[in-house]
Amino acid sequence: MSFISAIEPLNGGNYGSWREKVEMGLALLDLDMALIETCPKEPEDPVRDEKESEDDFNKRVHDHGPIKMKYDLDRAKWDSSNRKCLMVIKSSIMEAIRGAIPQCSTASEYLKKVESQFTGSLKAYASSLIKKLVTTRYTGGGVRDHILRMRNMSSKLKPMGMELPVEFIIHLIFASLPNQFETFAVNYNTQPEKWGTEKMMAMCVQEERLKGNLVIL
Repeated sequence: MSFISAIEPLNGGNYGSWREKVEMGLALLDLDMALIETCPKEPEDPVRDEKESEDDFNKRVHDHGPIKMKYDLDRAKWDSSNRKCLMVIKSSIMEAIRGAIPQCSTASEYLKKVESQFTGSLKAYASSLIKKLVTTRYTGGGVRDHILRMRNMSSKLKPMGMELPVEFIIHLIFASLPNQFETFAVNYNTQPEKWGTEKMMAMCVQEERLKGNLVIL
């Protein structure tokens, strides 16, 4: 619950990070059933056919019992999850914004209503992140921290459906490094192996140690 309480309330300019943290918090607390599963559909009660014998009908009624019991249990779990999800989501939205969002009976529908309120700001936020990723340059402080910052920026695009390919992120990071890494980048581009960001970070840190202090050019 401490993770939930630490979430910065939705204030209009932080929709992407707010959505990601709310969904993560509900998942960690195992409360997100209503967000990832549709509401269980109630099974129809058996109806006796005109030509059906009483024994056959009674057997169908008997077989229907466990099915109905499973539905009742699943529905109770889903309703509980839906109620708690709505409570958490609404409590993490500033009151001024919450008042402008129509009431909904399900948490997933409510999240869609919230998203529709911030479509424009989402696009602007994504555009800002992409522009920053493309123009960011290493300014000192250690190549590991620099790569972590760029990776963190790229990860914020994922909840908005704009996840960048790892290979593209690798090239953006190489482009952001100082001239001392130029030969290192050329060597990477000439080999068939493709790195993930973790391996790239480890290799860049090793290269930084071999070269000593970097001079920013």
